[in-house]
This record gives sequence, structure tokens and C-alpha cells, in this order.
Amino acid sequence: MMSNNDRNESQAMLPDVVKEIIINAPVEKVWKAVSSSEGIAAWFMPNNFEPVVGFQFHVDAGPFGKSPCQVLEITPPNRLSFKWDKDWIITFQLEEMEEGTRFTLTHGGWLSEGVTAFNEKHDVVRDRMGNGWVGIVKKLAQFVEEQHGGTSPEA
Repeated sequence: MMSNNDRNESQAMLPDVVKEIIINAPVEKVWKAVSSSEGIAAWFMPNNFEPVVGFQFHVDAGPFGKSPCQVLEITPPNRLSFKWDKDWIITFQLEEMEEGTRFTLTHGGWLSEGVTAFNEKHDVVRDRMGNGWVGIVKKLAQFVEEQHGGTSPEA
């Protein structure tokens, strides 16, 4: 039996965008950068995020305006997930490792026939945003490592 939550046949899902990076810092430092409004603003977008399940916030996407979001899951210091705009789910997964923290970003909710709130097709935006996330996760790593002192020549 299919429930209403199952995708219908005309709306095939496109693959999630997944980006992974090892950050040279303890998991608590990375968690602080991905679970606070100030931290998220430093590497992603200005926002009014609060780490509370169900909290509705927005990210300021510049020329695309303010996008509505809602916190879906918070499991400190390992997992945070939020709905972004009308279709997308963003998940930050953190795993403590000997050499630092493995950070995995997943951007899901891509529909083959989907159209964004700014009226662009998902299959077009998915590629552009997938490329954009590469630089964004690097910016997160740089921000955390600078805060932590991991890569500073003065350290």
C-alpha cells in the first residue's frame, strides 16, 4: 500500500546533493558553527535560526530574498536537519574522528518536475547548488579551523 507520503510516479526524485569534508577541529567546535545563528551566518547565509525543533526561521539568500525554513531535527553534536523553502531538506551530519570531524551535508528533496519558489526547475538549480555547496563546506571548514586555531601559522 502506498501512503500519501510516497512519491507519485510522475514526480521522480533526483539524487540528493551530498558533500563531505574532514574538518581539523573537535566535533563540539563544528557543532557550534552549524547549530547557531552566528555560526551559520559566518559560512552560509544570514539567518534568524534557533536550535529548537519546529522553530521557523529564514535564510537571507540575497537576490533570491528570504527563504522560509523550519528545524526538523537536532541531535547534538551529531545531526541537524531543516526544511528549506517548499521542497528541500538540508541535513548536517557530524562524526568525530581521530583527525577531526567528518562533516556531511545532504541537500535532498529534488523533484524531477519540481520548480523552486523563484520559478527555476529543480534539475537546473540542483547542479548549480551542488557546485555551490563545494565552496560553502570549504568555507565552513576554514571558519571552524580559524576559530579553533588548527590551521593558523601563528598557532
